[in-house]
Amino acid sequence: MAEAAPWLTQESQGLTSILLRSHQRAFGRALLACDRPGTSRRLTNQELFSSAMAVLAHDSSNDPRLIYANATALRLWQRPWPEMIGMPSRYTAEEGARRERASALQQAQRQDAIEGYRGIRVSGNGRRFMINNARIWTLWDEENRSFGQAAAFSNWYWIVP
Repeated sequence: MAEAAPWLTQESQGLTSILLRSHQRAFGRALLACDRPGTSRRLTNQELFSSAMAVLAHDSSNDPRLIYANATALRLWQRPWPEMIGMPSRYTAEEGARRERASALQQAQRQDAIEGYRGIRVSGNGRRFMINNARIWTLWDEENRSFGQAAAFSNWYWIVP
């Protein structure tokens, strides 16, 4: 029997549920159009992974590590799933942009969510890009405990050196 793609595992399906439920809680609207009662978890996982919008999430550890990145995020950061997942999320931004990134994450944590975030990020091979109008929100588990944070954005452009 073939092994399931890492974004289709039971653990990833549970994480997708948390991502979607927490986004609905934070913004009062669904992250995905297919996020309706009765839609299969597997289909929802596939929709999130293949979305044109970049979606990432990290855990709530002291040096948060990425726990999710959809295909768009993997392409932008030019990293495969095994390299991206588990990586400290601070490495998604170049060193000079990390303080501003951390400040936005702290603001989102205090307010549960923010919209309109803009910042410079860096791919795995050092290529820089600007993200615009990102949403950042707190992830809440089934026991209503903070589980980490997620971000989603559809607007970005490459920065030419």
